[in-house]
Amino acid sequence: MASALSPLRVPKHKGALPSHYYESFLEKKGPHDQDYKKFWAGLQGCTLYFYNSNRDSQHVEKLGLEAFVRLTDGAPWGSSRDPDIYFSLVLWNQEIKFKVESLESREMWKGFILTVVELRVPSNLTLLPGHLYMMAEALAKEEARRAFEVPSCFLEVSRLEAQLLLERYPDCGNLLLRPSGNGGDDVSITTRQTLNGKSVVRHYKVKREGPKYVIDVEEPFSCASLDAVINYFVSHTNNALVPFLLDEHYEKVLGHVEADKENGESVWVARSTPAAPRAGPAPASDGPKQLPPVPITPVASQGRSPPLLNQEENYVIPTGDDPAANYVNGDVPSPSRPVPKPRKLAKALKPPVAPKPEPKGLSGGLAKKLAVGSMQTLFPTTGLADLTAELEEKLQRRRAMEHSAGHAGDQ
Repeated sequence: MASALSPLRVPKHKGALPSHYYESFLEKKGPHDQDYKKFWAGLQGCTLYFYNSNRDSQHVEKLGLEAFVRLTDGAPWGSSRDPDIYFSLVLWNQEIKFKVESLESREMWKGFILTVVELRVPSNLTLLPGHLYMMAEALAKEEARRAFEVPSCFLEVSRLEAQLLLERYPDCGNLLLRPSGNGGDDVSITTRQTLNGKSVVRHYKVKREGPKYVIDVEEPFSCASLDAVINYFVSHTNNALVPFLLDEHYEKVLGHVEADKENGESVWVARSTPAAPRAGPAPASDGPKQLPPVPITPVASQGRSPPLLNQEENYVIPTGDDPAANYVNGDVPSPSRPVPKPRKLAKALKPPVAPKPEPKGLSGGLAKKLAVGSMQTLFPTTGLADLTAELEEKLQRRRAMEHSAGHAGDQ
């Protein structure tokens, strides 16, 4: 029985180890860490990269140096170990503490960090000539890299927008690089500082002259790159100016996902933005609310015609129930009612009876008809006067005949 062939194992490609200006073991403690954690660290450009081991090609953490303020020495409070193996990196928004293996390693880290940040080899550290040569090589590489790189504090904004950004986000820095208003390759620097509680905003022009950038001040200063321009402003103000670095990792507006009631799709709704308008006009939130339409029954009054119906509403008035007319002379019947024929009234005519009071239990319409009929009997109208007189005469004759017939029967 032939054995199943096992698939060939292809060796995993191991990524090339990244190159750094300087690298060694470094223990780091951030502002939210309880204790130091050991990493293999490397400095490349203006970024510190941290790896789990010196054989890894992918970093697990990184720390930018754009918001650099200063480096400090000294062991943490209460530590009994050698203070020469501790130093702190103070940034604009946080402070990171480091622990190294020796004094020489501490001076090397400080020297390379200052070289890439200040673009110069420091001269106040305890370093050997070989160390200074390594830093000079790193400086040349960094200057060449920055010649083709735009600083992180460069934003495509106008003069007014730059001023508003610095005012709105003071914790992100106070120096912003932007395009010049006159176009071309020139740039401008906008700074904002506080003097005696008042905001002081300044704008500086940087001209592009060939491969160089010239800062237009009283004594023009030439720089090889835009990073050198930023470094000039930072170093000549005793680090009072800090490059603007907008933190875009966190949202500024609270929002949530909501299902649309019309189509069922999920949409993102933020509190600072108005909700999408619905179909049809919507009343203003602060204005009076529209009440539902109320049907209007037209009532005729003296000297006033019935109100016209709203043509937009589908209201219907039954033709069998005509609205009652409220006339001043209520004893006059409505002209819309037909006048009964004399013959039918003669057959149904009975002796006059006194009108009875209106029953309380009758409805308004029936009681009104009875009242009108009684009034017509007691107070005949002008048109029926002759007819009533003729009927009364015939009634008297009939009574006389019945009376005579009664007497004849008694005899």
